[in-house]
Amino acid sequence: MNLPISRDEALALIKKYNSDTRDIIHYLESEAVMRAVARRLGEDENYYGMMGLLHDLDWGITKDQPQTHLTKTPDILREQCFDEVFIQIIVSHGYGFDCANLLDKKRTKKIEFILAASETVTGIIHAYALMRGKKISDMDAAGLKKKFKDKKFAEGCHRDIILEIESVMPLNEFLLIAIESIKKIKDEVGLL
Repeated sequence: MNLPISRDEALALIKKYNSDTRDIIHYLESEAVMRAVARRLGEDENYYGMMGLLHDLDWGITKDQPQTHLTKTPDILREQCFDEVFIQIIVSHGYGFDCANLLDKKRTKKIEFILAASETVTGIIHAYALMRGKKISDMDAAGLKKKFKDKKFAEGCHRDIILEIESVMPLNEFLLIAIESIKKIKDEVGLL
């Protein structure tokens, strides 16, 4: 699949609209998970990775008015010559939320489930790593699954969205793939 910009250009674009280090970490982790899932499924790693990297492109300029999130991303991506299919997949991760008139929309495509689950799982993985003194290097899927089942841990993490991955692969496999992918970039995202 053809991408109109390079990863370096995508990172520059993210930094143009986002200055919060925590947000950048989330984008990098989402990219890593998306790449790993693509690899596992035999899909285009660069395409999936780019989606993970750019999925919240306008968050830095809309977070003060969350209902406007994902209203600016499509135009920014069009300016960069991304096609409408890519743009609609990016927007789909907001389905079910009160932003950009997406509250009543539902994900239906495999890639939409993958993006939504991948970007969401990063929150619980990062929170679990922080709880463990920033340590991810020896994190395993069994420990993460216990935290996943504990609704009080990382309460803001939408577990129902992560569970959408089960239409693509088993949850345990996904959690393992996600952990392993973030381990590979632990230095970039401030983990040990």
